[in-house]
Amino acid sequence: MAYEVTATRRRPQRFEDLVGQEFVAETFRNTIASGKIAHAYLFSGPRGCGKTSTARILAKALNCQKGPTASPCGECEACKEITAGSSLDVIEIDGASNTSVNDVRQIKDEVLFPPNSCRYKIYIIDEVHMLSTSAFNALLKTIEEPPPYVVFIFATTELQKVPATIKSRCQQFNFRLVPVEKVKEQLALAAQESGIKADDEALYWIARESGGSMRDSYTLFDQVAAFSGGEITYEKIRDKLGLVGVDRLNELFGLCVKGDSTNALLKLDDYMQNGVSIEQLISNCTDYLRSVLLIKNGVKKEALLGQSAERFSAEVLDAWNSVQIERALGLFMQLYRDIRYSLSPRYEFELAVSRLCWLSEYVSPADVKKAVDAVKPLLDESIRASASVAASGAGSLSSSAPSSGAGADRGGAYVPQFAALQEGSGEQSHPFPDGGAEPPDTNSAEDSGAGAASSWEESEQPPAPDEGEWQGGFDWQPSPEGQVSASPSTDAVPLQTAPSGLAESDAFEQAEVPVSSVDTGDIQKVRATMISDFSVNEPLIAGLLEKTFDWKLEGDTLVLCTENTFEIMQLEQNAAKFAGYLEKVYGRRIDFKPVHIERKPEVTLADLPVQVQLLRDTFKGTVIGIN
Repeated sequence: MAYEVTATRRRPQRFEDLVGQEFVAETFRNTIASGKIAHAYLFSGPRGCGKTSTARILAKALNCQKGPTASPCGECEACKEITAGSSLDVIEIDGASNTSVNDVRQIKDEVLFPPNSCRYKIYIIDEVHMLSTSAFNALLKTIEEPPPYVVFIFATTELQKVPATIKSRCQQFNFRLVPVEKVKEQLALAAQESGIKADDEALYWIARESGGSMRDSYTLFDQVAAFSGGEITYEKIRDKLGLVGVDRLNELFGLCVKGDSTNALLKLDDYMQNGVSIEQLISNCTDYLRSVLLIKNGVKKEALLGQSAERFSAEVLDAWNSVQIERALGLFMQLYRDIRYSLSPRYEFELAVSRLCWLSEYVSPADVKKAVDAVKPLLDESIRASASVAASGAGSLSSSAPSSGAGADRGGAYVPQFAALQEGSGEQSHPFPDGGAEPPDTNSAEDSGAGAASSWEESEQPPAPDEGEWQGGFDWQPSPEGQVSASPSTDAVPLQTAPSGLAESDAFEQAEVPVSSVDTGDIQKVRATMISDFSVNEPLIAGLLEKTFDWKLEGDTLVLCTENTFEIMQLEQNAAKFAGYLEKVYGRRIDFKPVHIERKPEVTLADLPVQVQLLRDTFKGTVIGIN
């Protein structure tokens, strides 16, 4: 007897034999039992899931000599002819080969004649979506009102290509992919019928590779059985088909979790030397990571994993968390897409393995946010403590310096605050919350007299600018340098000099920087107070002063150090402001002299504050210096 492939030998012959299509089988059994036979059916679904087999079973059920019956006997002449494909009244047409309108016209002529020996004349048109538009249009009237003895059964794998006019004239049945467990059961029965011994792991691998198609699973089963010698094992499949089993993948990923990139790359080279293709290896690694992710999330169903969960490395499961495994899985998914356009697929693979070796150090953005939220109270407490210590050591600071919000004094340093990150930032607040300088109101007699009268009391009024230098009556104020600044304008406005009779100290009284009382005997207190005063309305200048160190008063010269030559230039540009401020503090002329020095701070890590230790441990960092 001629050899018959497993897919043909095990083709379903009854509705009870359909695997994974219980809904379709039950519907047809009830339809036949009630005698409500439709004149057209449309079967759709993926390949190898039983569409053509169901059409033949339906043909036998309608034409069986003991029927119509939901359980055809399979022994009468009609059943045997339909099974063998030799029945004159059951016509199977390949839609991919008969696509023209002439083929459909031939069907229209044939339906006029009653069946030869059966009860129904049945047309089974496979791959019906391949018919041309003209052929579909020619078929519309026929399938809408056919003779009572004609039944049309259409089968397609691409339902979207079938015109809606055809779909509306047919009863539609959607066939689904067969679950892996049921495919494995059918493969076990097929192996038993063939006298072949097969282990569960090998059958699960075949079932998963088939993708839910029974015909594909039987075809792959025949291929594996051909080289297995009567005993199918996963090891034989792995060696003959060039697969990388779970044991070898445990070795590779075990090296990756240890961070041993050298041996991991050498192990990858061994797999390449054994003839394993890069595409197959990437596919195996992706399946492995998917299974590890499922196990990590508590899913240990063998049908999903392909093998027992105990076969996966416990070292890999313990070393990586779910987020890290997801990142690794995404890395290999992207790798499979990238190798098509890569200069060298092997280089891409080696790069991916190298990245896996430091995956244990990966921290997701969500974890970073949680860590920042956890240490935020500690940071706030540390800032408040530092501000309290600095305030007690610096003496009485300016009453106009802010106590909170932007420009607050925290350890003598100006700490900027971002309004978008503050609670209640959506509420409207005063534009000058610290009570600082506000634009002068030229229309108010009180404001104009309060600030400038004392400086200009010897003269009747300040000299007016020369005619033609600017237009429009701009407001102006004398600055510490003895210059006048105009109000904002889009046109270039020349600056005016202060009256010749105005002393420099009197001009400084009009500056916007407050001057606080301070103990001049302690230069560090002078530094802290000066930074605090400038931070009120000159935050950039306060930031420059904060970066300086080693303040020393040598006679009438204040010497201070900085590590950046650019900062020296900026300090020198504002030297007049600093000198004016110091003159008010000391009561005499004090020159301001910045010096460039490379500072190497001594690092003492023995007594770190608790807050610093928590930050270091949380972010796995290293303390490199303490100021």
